[in-house]
Amino acid sequence: MDQLTFTPLGGIGDVTKNMYLYEYQNQILIVDCGLGFPDETMLGVDLLLPDISHLLELLKKGKRIVGMVITHGHEDHMGALPFILPQLPQFPIFASPLTAAMANEKLKEFNIRTRVQTTNFTAQHSLGPFTFTLIRVTHSIPDTAHIFIKTPAGNFYHGSDYKFDHTPYDKKVSDIAKIEEVAKEGITALFTDCLGSERKGRTGSEEPLLGVFERELANCKGKFIVTTYSSNVSRLNQVIKASEKFGRKVCFVGRSLIKVKDVAKDLGYLQMRPGTEIDIRKLRNYRDHELTLLIAGSQGQEDSAMTRVANDEHRDVRLSSNDLVVFSADPIPGYEISVYELVDTIARKDIKVLYTAVSSEFHVSGHGSQEEIKELIQLTKPKKLIPISGTFRHMYAYKNLAMDLGYKRQDILLVDDGQEIIFGKEGAHLGRLIPTKNVYVDEVSGEKMESFVLRDRQQLSKAGIVIVLAEVASNGQLAGSPDVIVRGFNADVKKLNEQLFRDLKNVLGTNRGRVINWQHIKSLIEDAVERRIQKDLGHSPLVLPVVIEV
Repeated sequence: MDQLTFTPLGGIGDVTKNMYLYEYQNQILIVDCGLGFPDETMLGVDLLLPDISHLLELLKKGKRIVGMVITHGHEDHMGALPFILPQLPQFPIFASPLTAAMANEKLKEFNIRTRVQTTNFTAQHSLGPFTFTLIRVTHSIPDTAHIFIKTPAGNFYHGSDYKFDHTPYDKKVSDIAKIEEVAKEGITALFTDCLGSERKGRTGSEEPLLGVFERELANCKGKFIVTTYSSNVSRLNQVIKASEKFGRKVCFVGRSLIKVKDVAKDLGYLQMRPGTEIDIRKLRNYRDHELTLLIAGSQGQEDSAMTRVANDEHRDVRLSSNDLVVFSADPIPGYEISVYELVDTIARKDIKVLYTAVSSEFHVSGHGSQEEIKELIQLTKPKKLIPISGTFRHMYAYKNLAMDLGYKRQDILLVDDGQEIIFGKEGAHLGRLIPTKNVYVDEVSGEKMESFVLRDRQQLSKAGIVIVLAEVASNGQLAGSPDVIVRGFNADVKKLNEQLFRDLKNVLGTNRGRVINWQHIKSLIEDAVERRIQKDLGHSPLVLPVVIEV
């Protein structure tokens, strides 16, 4: 009997870590391989990965991966490739041109030889029993794709992140005609983005943002500084075009942003007049009102270029009173504290900062709202609906929208990561609930990922923990000897305390006269403690700094 099993390994419930298995008989097609991002409760964790334990078990039982398809170039859909691929056998991987180029840059960075193959939106590929084609949709990054997958057990529409923007900046609209065309073949199930299911109406277009940037540039007397998602190529193009209108030079700051810029420029996705871009080393040759800076780190990441600039720690960039800083990105869930700490740090310098909470003009969501969600359902006319890439509340709101369109409750499946859905001639039913856990990645050094360690909760507990209670004065200086608590390994606490007193006094001494960013203070303490314990004791425990302002 023809049956297909669909299993999400990530992407349901927490939005990120998107990774999905389509399994027919002994062959598996994977869609996406994304990262997750920790919240403030996940101490010492830099990244999260999908749990592929179930996939590895399937391979041990003789199942075979026939290929992978990546929907678009955002980290939560392709960022885990360097961590996951070394654990798996070789198989072909396909993506649209920009997505493939960005994925391959990441693989090169980690010295992984596997390469993602470029395909286009007209090609059809067969991988074992699966035949797939890409369908162009609009999102906050060019070349985003939905995937139509044909199998002996039915046809499936994988509708990852999208919105139906009729006036996208790159003029490449969603291919509605192709969606209607594949729908005629009959769609067994629609797996689809539901993140915007709580918002009424339609999501705004990217097009008006150009005028907003031009307006602010016209009134900016200093440097015009924009921080956004590095992968938001359309946004980069808009800032560049607006800057060229006012004769400003554009400088890209931050490794991740420069990488995306180079890839997009090589492929023709990023447009700049000759002479517009300048190297960061040439900044001193221009006056502030002649410059636009595009800076990586819109999420307030500790070691990002934007955080270093805000804390006066960047070698080449200094903020001035006439500058304007624009956050053209919303905080990723879990990063709100970091983002607003960064906004506070800049605002304390009496520098104007624009961000979503004070003006919604500078960012537009890449996810469709209620009317677009309804539109995709009506276009595809699936028998079953499975919302993905959202939290449970988003999934529940999606269910209500589908029921308003006449779908019955039993035809809308709300599942968790690891929940098998089995499709056969008699419809769809739930299979096993495969246990999944968070897989943590730490020891990632800022934007340059030189080394990593995978740890689950048990491994973290074995490594031990060090709690450092430090009293810090309002000027950022250490106010007294820290208290150190060590658990999980042996150490001479008295000696360690004396050494850390000297270390912290030195490292915090560099903050004299600066605006204090307490998140940054914690980061400095954490780094200093980790270095001391690794050097003297050979341990890499979880370090928890507790800062008390006195």
